[in-house]
Amino acid sequence: MMRALEDYIAEAARVHGHTCAGQVLGIRMAMYGLRLLGIDDPQGPDRKRLVTFVEIDRCATDAVSLVTGCRLGKRALKFRDFGKVAATFIDLKTSRAVRLIVRESARALARSMFPELSDRSQQQATAYRVMEDTDLFDRQWVRVELPPEDLPGYKGARARCEQCGEAINFRRQVLRDGRVLCRACAGESYYQIVNGTQINTDSH
Repeated sequence: MMRALEDYIAEAARVHGHTCAGQVLGIRMAMYGLRLLGIDDPQGPDRKRLVTFVEIDRCATDAVSLVTGCRLGKRALKFRDFGKVAATFIDLKTSRAVRLIVRESARALARSMFPELSDRSQQQATAYRVMEDTDLFDRQWVRVELPPEDLPGYKGARARCEQCGEAINFRRQVLRDGRVLCRACAGESYYQIVNGTQINTDSH
């Protein structure tokens, strides 16, 4: 069963190192999303039902992961860098999915609820604990198409990049001018090799 809000907040502070408004938002978002989907125990019997997409790399994402049990290493947490405090929760059993995004009006509402708190972060963290879900989040029922290679537990053949020689998992290769390339060699690299350094791919 899902735990109480304050239990999650205490655990998030222990894992993350401090309590902040973003963590409270992430916890509330995940709890609300799970309730809407009817998932009662995401880290118990329901743990294989859930895949979550998050849209920002901030504190809220750590909190969503804490509540849902979805992790990158389990392939149940998917990151899309949209810069939005939003998440989509997908029930693989029913194919239902709900996307929640923090309402812009939540900050102003927090100020009006706790004007005696001068620190804005404390003001928000306090208000976000007690606001109604519908005051905190807008919700959209959505459809998310997940190909087999994006599902947890997928097993598939690895490809090898014909340019750098590195192995590629989960069908992430690109076919370019008849050659199989990794995304980095196809022009999507986030890094540049310096001093001509090249890893040894023979052991992969």
